[in-house]
Amino acid sequence: MQPIILNEPFRAVFYAPFYVAERRGLYARQGIEVRRDTAGDPSKAADNLLAGRADIAWSGPMRVILLHARDAACPLKSFAAVVMKDPFYLMGAAPRPGFTTRDLENLRLGAVAEVPTPWWCLQHDIREAGLDPEALAVTLGPSMAENAAALRDGRLDVAQMFEPFASQVEAAGGAVWQAAADRGPTAYTALYATEARIAERGDEFAAMIRAIGEALAWIASAEPAEIAATITPLFPDLPFPLLSRALTRYKAKQLWATDPRFPRIAFDRLRDSMASAGQLPRLPSFEECVDEAIVDRALAA
Repeated sequence: MQPIILNEPFRAVFYAPFYVAERRGLYARQGIEVRRDTAGDPSKAADNLLAGRADIAWSGPMRVILLHARDAACPLKSFAAVVMKDPFYLMGAAPRPGFTTRDLENLRLGAVAEVPTPWWCLQHDIREAGLDPEALAVTLGPSMAENAAALRDGRLDVAQMFEPFASQVEAAGGAVWQAAADRGPTAYTALYATEARIAERGDEFAAMIRAIGEALAWIASAEPAEIAATITPLFPDLPFPLLSRALTRYKAKQLWATDPRFPRIAFDRLRDSMASAGQLPRLPSFEECVDEAIVDRALAA
């Protein structure tokens, strides 16, 4: 059996279930060898799949929706739900009890620029709150780290970021004003591959899905410090207390799916947010973008 080449788009705390599957030997227990390779960004991971340089990757279903919207013949399919809530926060330099999305009307906002999905999703939240994102004082980027510094310096009122930046801001006296996870299900991370590769390596991918399912179940029962101890070798530059704190917050928000079945409601919220942001020339269906059958086969085995 040939090793499965798995592309990681970039290193992130909210990808913890994938790292748990690796570090706890869950792939090996399913009888497969998985070699993780860091692509550097989600678009490179998609390019690697299409070029055959990788067998499978994880990333936002956003990538598959976007490519299907542009080309109905796109061969990529998402499967195996992992992160099914939005992992981003709106952070302020000091606590602001009672904050609502409408309060952004009079604030200087630093939006995420490193990846597009969080800003697309927040724009949809803003429109649902009755505001026009184009009319707000928004700076896109330059980076979450730089926006954290701008918060401390008073150059921004509020900034959008994920962990560990949120916990770092909090440790410096800042506060969470809003957790995007509180909006409810939003499809944020799943496995994906080409239809040809799914057909070719379907049994091995099914084994991966079972391993991910084990990882999700373990995370649901484990303490955040235990999760942190498991994955900390993959975050050598992140102090253990900060990693544990970030995982504690994510677990409290029920960020991760409880099993690998893909919730349609989470897909719809992501797709509708992308459409609201003007990113989709057409609305691809759940069935076009998601392969439910391989997950059903995996979990029935």
